[in-house]
Parts: sequence; structure tokens; C-alpha cells
Amino acid sequence: MELNGRPVGIGEIAGLALYGYGHFTTMLVTDLRVRGLDLHMERLTRDCRTLFGTELDVLRVRELARRSARAHPSPSVVRVTVFDPGMDLARPASRRPPQILVTTRPAPAPDGPPAPLRLGTRLFARDTPRVKGTGMFGAIRQRRSAQLDGFDDALFTGVDGRVSEGPTWNIAFLDGGGVVWPQAPCLPGVTARLVDRAADSLRIPVSTRPVAGAASTRVSGAFVTNAATGVRPVTSIDGVHLPQSALIRRLADAYRAIPGDAL
Repeated sequence: MELNGRPVGIGEIAGLALYGYGHFTTMLVTDLRVRGLDLHMERLTRDCRTLFGTELDVLRVRELARRSARAHPSPSVVRVTVFDPGMDLARPASRRPPQILVTTRPAPAPDGPPAPLRLGTRLFARDTPRVKGTGMFGAIRQRRSAQLDGFDDALFTGVDGRVSEGPTWNIAFLDGGGVVWPQAPCLPGVTARLVDRAADSLRIPVSTRPVAGAASTRVSGAFVTNAATGVRPVTSIDGVHLPQSALIRRLADAYRAIPGDAL
């Protein structure tokens, strides 16, 4: 764990731990290459403007992420967090340049495709859902609740009954003719956007429209996406079994075939 390229002190991340005000992106780095690197940098730049009202030095971000990835076995999961170590809880509007925290962990072992997920719906919406914020209390609480009820993870629905996303992933459904992303407040995921590119290469139609939680089990398949695991099928929602479509495997293969960009 490094802050601006040097070992971080406990006191320097106390504000992040106590207040949770910051944003991040998580990248799968293989041989110093990242799928959708431009999208990750675009996210960090956009969220930095939203939370801190300033521009982010993207070249510096890449340098620090590259340094960290080089020091760890490949593949690895590199997380870049942008926050203000000196934030004053009483005056969070004080303008100070945010800092760059880089953490690295081993990537999930590639022992074949990820196991399908059993999801349980939960009524929940993240604060400022289009920002990948560090405050994850609510999302993790819902994941814990779903797991205590025997599911693998939580699927969020809004007060209007529409499906939105999960704690750390986007979800898509298959309607027999293509891929459907839920139209609801959610994080615009990098992996989801790359899956759109993969679908385009396969000439698979992609659309976005409202998906009611009650109707999410009457589909021809579903999958979730995030940077660490790529494309992961869903086997059931609220105990209702979903078909395991070959189309999901094709999308997963096409996603994995997307070349990474040099970090």
C-alpha cells in the first residue's frame, strides 16, 4: 500500500477509514496491461471533478499504478483510491489537492470460469450511484444480509421495483434476442462497457430498459460484470432458477479476448 508512491502511515489513511469520502477504480493488471485502461482513467477523472472539484493527474496515476503492479506477481488487482488525508469533518469544502493511494492484491486464481451466483433481491440504492465512492457500508451490509439468508450476493432494487446493480458489480439480462442492461440509477461499470464492445464484435444486440425485480426471473439468462472476475453467470434470483445460456459463455470469451492497454 503506497500513498503518492511511498509507504503510507496509519494516520494518513485515518480520515479515509473514519469518513469514507473518496473514490476509486479497481483494475485487473496482467503483464502491466489493463483492459479498458482509458475507461478507468476516465472514471477517475470524472469522479475527482465531482467529489473534489479539481483535475486529476492521470499520468501520475498510471505511473503509481504501474510501479505497484510491477512489484507484485502478475496478474494482480490494483486499486487506485483518490482522497484527502487531511480532510476536516467540520469543513469538508476546504480545497486541498486529493492524494493517490494504490493498493494491490493477488488476482483470483484462474481455475476455470467463475462459479454462477445465487442472488437475493434487496431494496437498496447507493448514494450518488454514478460515482465509485469509497463509502461501502450500505452495500456490504446488504451483501451480508443476503449471505445470511443463504444467497451468494445481493441484487439491488429501487422503491419503484426496478433492478439496478449489485454491491460491486453490474448485472445484465438476456431476453432471447440480446443483452439488456437495467435502466436505473447505477454505476457505469468499466467491465460492462467492455462487454458492450464484445457484444458488438459478436453482433449481439444490446439495449437498456427498465427491468422489474418481479420480472427478472422470467428471462433467458443473466450475468454480472466486474474487473476482477469479468463475466460471471447468475444461476438463480430469489431461489428461482435461471437458464444457463451459451450466449453468456460467448460473451465471456469475447471479453477475455479484448487486449489490454499498456499501463
